[in-house]
Amino acid sequence: MTEDYKTSPYRRHRNDPEARGSTRDYEDDEDDGSPFSIARTKSAPLDQLRRWRQAALVLNASRRFRYTLDLKKEEERKELIAKIRMHAQVIRAAVLFQAAGKGLNVPVSAKSPSAKLPSAKLPSSPTRIGEFGISSEELAAMSREHDLSFLQQNGGINGLAEKLKTDTETGAPGDETDQINRKQAFGTNTYPRKKGRNFWTFVWEACRDTTLIILMVAAAASLALGIKTEGIKEGWYDGGSIAMAVLIVIIFTAVSDYKQSLQFQNLNEEKHNIQMEVVRGGRRIKVSIFELLVGDVVPLKIGDQVPADGLVIFGHSLAIDESSMTGESKIVNKDPTRSPFLMSGCKVADGYGSMLITSVGINTEWGLLMASISEDNGEETPLQVRLNGVATFIGIAGLAVAVAVLIILVVRFFTGHTEDPQGRRQFQAGKTKIGPAIDGFIKIFTVAVTIVVVAVPEGLPLAVTLTLAYSMRKMMADKALVRRLSACETMGSATTICSDKTGTLTLNQMTVVEVYAGGKKIDPPDNTSLFPPRVISLLREGISQNTTGSIFVPEGGGALEISGSPTEKAILQWGVNLGMDFGAARSDSVIIHAFPFNSEKKRGGVALKLSNSEIHVHWKGAAEIVLASCASCVDVDDNVVLMDEGKVSYFKKAIEDMAVGSLRCVAIAYKTCEMEKVPTSDEELENWQLPEEDLILLGIVGIKDPCRPGVRDAVQLCVDAGIKVRMVTGDNLQTAKAIALECGILGSDVDATAPTLIEGKAFRDMTESHRLEVVDKISVMGRSSPNDKLLLVQALRRKGHVVAVTGDGTNDAPALNEADIGLAMGIQGTEVAKESSDIIILDDNFSSVVKVVRWGRSVYANIQKFIQFQLTVNVAALIINVVAAVSSGNVPLNAVQLLWVNLIMDTLGALALATEPPTDHLMRRPPVGRREPLITNIMWRNLMIQALYQVTVLLILNFRGRSILSLEHDTKDHAFKVKNTLIFNAFVFCQVFNEFNARKPDEMNVWRGVTKNLLFMGIVGIEVVLQVMIIFFLGKFTSTVRLSWKLWLVSLAIAFISWPLAMVGKLIPVPERNFSDYFMGKSHRKKKDPSGKADTSSSKEVSAEV
Repeated sequence: MTEDYKTSPYRRHRNDPEARGSTRDYEDDEDDGSPFSIARTKSAPLDQLRRWRQAALVLNASRRFRYTLDLKKEEERKELIAKIRMHAQVIRAAVLFQAAGKGLNVPVSAKSPSAKLPSAKLPSSPTRIGEFGISSEELAAMSREHDLSFLQQNGGINGLAEKLKTDTETGAPGDETDQINRKQAFGTNTYPRKKGRNFWTFVWEACRDTTLIILMVAAAASLALGIKTEGIKEGWYDGGSIAMAVLIVIIFTAVSDYKQSLQFQNLNEEKHNIQMEVVRGGRRIKVSIFELLVGDVVPLKIGDQVPADGLVIFGHSLAIDESSMTGESKIVNKDPTRSPFLMSGCKVADGYGSMLITSVGINTEWGLLMASISEDNGEETPLQVRLNGVATFIGIAGLAVAVAVLIILVVRFFTGHTEDPQGRRQFQAGKTKIGPAIDGFIKIFTVAVTIVVVAVPEGLPLAVTLTLAYSMRKMMADKALVRRLSACETMGSATTICSDKTGTLTLNQMTVVEVYAGGKKIDPPDNTSLFPPRVISLLREGISQNTTGSIFVPEGGGALEISGSPTEKAILQWGVNLGMDFGAARSDSVIIHAFPFNSEKKRGGVALKLSNSEIHVHWKGAAEIVLASCASCVDVDDNVVLMDEGKVSYFKKAIEDMAVGSLRCVAIAYKTCEMEKVPTSDEELENWQLPEEDLILLGIVGIKDPCRPGVRDAVQLCVDAGIKVRMVTGDNLQTAKAIALECGILGSDVDATAPTLIEGKAFRDMTESHRLEVVDKISVMGRSSPNDKLLLVQALRRKGHVVAVTGDGTNDAPALNEADIGLAMGIQGTEVAKESSDIIILDDNFSSVVKVVRWGRSVYANIQKFIQFQLTVNVAALIINVVAAVSSGNVPLNAVQLLWVNLIMDTLGALALATEPPTDHLMRRPPVGRREPLITNIMWRNLMIQALYQVTVLLILNFRGRSILSLEHDTKDHAFKVKNTLIFNAFVFCQVFNEFNARKPDEMNVWRGVTKNLLFMGIVGIEVVLQVMIIFFLGKFTSTVRLSWKLWLVSLAIAFISWPLAMVGKLIPVPERNFSDYFMGKSHRKKKDPSGKADTSSSKEVSAEV
């Protein structure tokens, strides 16, 4: 094993409790002093997360912080894992010390967290079920103790396989009866997980709202006083109506939260459902990791997760990263004889092989560890943090207003300046009894508390999780699985997408269409008569052995089943077309050592020992790289001839021609090796470097991988949206250029010049300052390594870009983790890449990446719609009640009415507006900067116009309503109730109509697409029906009376005017500078955003939240 693999390249990823974020500092990630200004919560320090929680004004902490990281649990989890790892170190030291004392040669595998001496005790009376010759207890003990002596007693791996009724080559039978028997005898590959919270938990959490508790206490006091003074028949209405209103708010809140939690629960299940390849009945099939059973044979390759405890059947350069169990980043080499034990949850760091599963689920160390650690899926998003800042700002203002209203009303009441509807003073010093006085105070106090309920937008930060839950569920249908909540919204701010070529921009359906061999072009490529005999024989040998794929021949005939990566499948199919018998070719030789395909060296090789004891070394990889290692080739006459300059030029020209035709070029070469140069000991063989110079070229193949249909349109959509698409590929630069032209990433050949088109090595060799100069111009990077991709991401982020990166390989993990949004491929991606990613693209399609951008922008837009709607209600309700309280001592909107308005504003409003589907309009805007103000000038204009209109009309009704409505002839009490009922009714319908305005803050046609959003229509319908029911049937509870049809028309007319008013308002231009800058006295600063346009946001200012 080379030095490169002594430590794991992907060890420190996000899921590791000891992991840390990038060590680099980026301007956009810097703290600006505001606790609510966290541009990137990915890998954010715990102190920073703790700071914004402490600064937030919160009425119900358990509800507000439900979908954020539980900092206390996170610290406890870290401590627990640290203890487990410390315990592992102690055991390891003890084992090595005892072994040294006894003179034992401890194998590498004994350095596992639970390794004991070979004499460890096994169960005295194991329970064997069915026909299997070994019990689950014995297997679990063997795996746990890494007991080689027990394995040898049972006949080694082959003997154990026999007892498990399986075969190391063809696997378990796999029929239904066999699977049932295995489940009964050895269990399933699942472990107990914490059950999701039930509905009543959410009811309890909703009850813990501070203001609702105060209202319930006030309602109880009012109820007691009312019954005492007016009797139970009439006296229970005031207190009872508040209690019922609070109960309705609690139920609505709990139902909404419960449904939301179910969506997250289902999505979390998908995250854990890894698809694994397994050999059953000789056939390779894909099954869920939860469906793996003891006795299954599982192929392993670099980047895979070890799905259960087991034994290595065979392995070539097989190296395992056991850091998830041990906490150490050292790589452990595995082989079938000295170190065969594999632990569930570890990752394949290098090489390939296959394993026999011996223990699953709770019988594995990983299963026990996962069962003992409760997984916290909470995670705040930048938008959520910022909205907490907005909620705190509004809440403080509302709290101040509520206190002012309380003081004014109390002073007016106890000084005798407050009159009832009949014009009588409500309190007269020395005359009013204590009961009515307390009752009057409770009513005033209740109104003040209710103003706080309305003013503090508790549902505003929660609207983020609501819209994210909705978006994540819909994104699943669009083939995107979100692993991190924050990625969904951050994708809406993406300014550049660095995409892989193969399988993302192309179909990943590869076919060999051109071949050069024997010094000439072979056309058609599978015409065996055109190949020299020696070449045909060696090609069959190399193709069959130098591969991680396989071919299954069904019994009784039928089409061959070829498995492996798309490139492997294409070459294997070509080998079959050349007459290769896969099974026979593999049995003719034995692999003695392998160098698995490496994305750095871009080639892979094997050393074969033939039946006549000859040693052949076969190489396969990037055409120009393998060609550079070739000293000779086979000519038309089947002779090995030296590679002179003419032949090198011929093959280079062939490679260039194929690359220009957008073909992936792969060269196949070999050489013979003297037996005496081959190491004899296992240890030397393990570290043997395969000969890679003076090779004999056998052939160069061109593999066609057509562009995906619709990818050009998807790229154009990104361009229109202000997002630059960059292709980063390991392929030849000319192949990359051809595909980029086909996809629309490059406009024409004129664009295909440096540095727009650049090789990874050229970029890597630049100084950091030079990289920053050219990085904005790069559109295509060819022959790039994973490290080049990482350097590109770092440079782009330093230039202020919000970077999305796609990746599928193990070595892509650092780039995926470094990027603002890491996108792993669901089909071709390794488990390491997926674990380091934020979103998994399930169909590996670039069009799905663009859909994620649409949903990301939709999240941001929907939150802005909800903010505009909620602030309009806040401003109008507060001003109406404050002005009325100061001037007359009475408020037109009482506690029960305000609670209903709060329900419309918070829960129902969030459901209606936060679940709007994305529109094409969103993709015609530039990306939204992560520090741009949440409330734009357009939103300020819209909400101020609507709030001013509502306040003006309703205050006129409050002070002049009796004369305007011709109620002079009614009794004062009845006229007062009619006037206040009309104000309440008009106010509610203004909000209902304004919900339509909020759908399209910057468009004239607010009704476009409204009928397609059934949820929005349903919620508006529910609001209207409930409002009608309140006015007609619940007057006793809400202190309202029935309105005549004329007053109903007046209510609707007042509300209807908000539509044309909104249209007229949208004609008013808004200044470039954000209004919040004027309020805060900010100096106006402009900066350039990554796209080169002026960014008018006041970056890194506290007012950025509002």
